[in-house]
Amino acid sequence: MNIETLSRNFGAPGKIVFRQGFAGYPEVAIANKYGTAEIALMGANVLSYRPTGHSPVLFRPAKRDYNRGESFHGGIPLCWPQFGKMFSKELPGHGFARFMVFEVRGSRYTEDMTEITLGLRSDDETKKLWPHDFDLEYTISVSMKLNLKLVTRNTGKTPFAFSCGFHPYFVSGASDKAIVKGLDGCRYTDARGPEMITAVQQGDLAVGAEKDHVFDMIAAPRHEVAFIDDVLKRAIAVVSSGNRHTVVWNPGEGNETPDMAAGDWRKFVCVEPVGDWPGGRTLKPGASDEFVVAIQSNMGI
Repeated sequence: MNIETLSRNFGAPGKIVFRQGFAGYPEVAIANKYGTAEIALMGANVLSYRPTGHSPVLFRPAKRDYNRGESFHGGIPLCWPQFGKMFSKELPGHGFARFMVFEVRGSRYTEDMTEITLGLRSDDETKKLWPHDFDLEYTISVSMKLNLKLVTRNTGKTPFAFSCGFHPYFVSGASDKAIVKGLDGCRYTDARGPEMITAVQQGDLAVGAEKDHVFDMIAAPRHEVAFIDDVLKRAIAVVSSGNRHTVVWNPGEGNETPDMAAGDWRKFVCVEPVGDWPGGRTLKPGASDEFVVAIQSNMGI
């Protein structure tokens, strides 16, 4: 994890740059003519994404640093091998990948794309939390979009069940005035509280002051939703494949997490592609599962 070694093996001046980050663990910045992104190796959290000529796309909480085992409510946390906390009571909420330090497996760039590939595999530490052999490979690239690809492999001799999701915190000028398009006709569960009310979405979704809706996406090769922020005059398109659900979440006033400042709830909306909820999918020995998301920011709507 030495910065000098990472830079020598995987860096490229002005395109792929390593530096010290959270709790002394490295982070990497990837850049090209289309934009920049920063990724923490601890948790493989995409900390920032800014297309050229645009304002930042991802929200960062007031507390800018965190240590292993602490949640960070900003950027794009990676939730694996569970999303939420209903699938497995033995696992931490949203899984343990976001607390682990990922290795760098590769990097590359062309005129139109800059890419970093990170990895996490089972070891003695992960087996204390989850007794399965796995390999997780996560590729993040900047092109005209921010591209995320997560591949889960079962490297053991027995099947295992898992769920996963990306948890983007999108900057908002006023979250209570924002809307999300692309969910019309989808059945959803309101996950706030024990009643778990279900209904069918009619038209665009108004985020409002507090939201935690889990939408069952209509079966399709890929899903596309759009977060519309009239205050910032921006639309963020989220295109995904390999997922069955999309979550729209905002904590609402007074429910900010400990790493947020009062009033931060109005500064973001989470639109989260999720593989499975509340359960998971089963992966046979030797099999793999691919989950892909592309995020594109469009200004001047």
